Amino acid sequence: MDRTDLTRFTGGSPLRTLLWLVFLSIVVGFVLETIGLDPVTFVGRLIGNVDRFVDWVLHFGTDAVMHLLRYLLWGAVLVVPVWVILRLTGRAR
Repeated sequence: MDRTDLTRFTGGSPLRTLLWLVFLSIVVGFVLETIGLDPVTFVGRLIGNVDRFVDWVLHFGTDAVMHLLRYLLWGAVLVVPVWVILRLTGRAR
């Protein structure tokens, strides 16, 4: 990639984009830490939950709706703040 491709890919100056991502990571990390999530534990559980999710899809038990709502809640914990940040910063289309 030459400089113009990199600038186009990052949406501006690569250094500015890197600093912005660092700032957003700190804000999201603060929010997640505030609600009591540990990144190492979270990733470990996420991997475990993927395994459980595949098992759930294959066996589709009677508690499918409760699992779906739980996954929805977990996803919303990450997706909604990212969406709000994107909307506030004008980055969303």
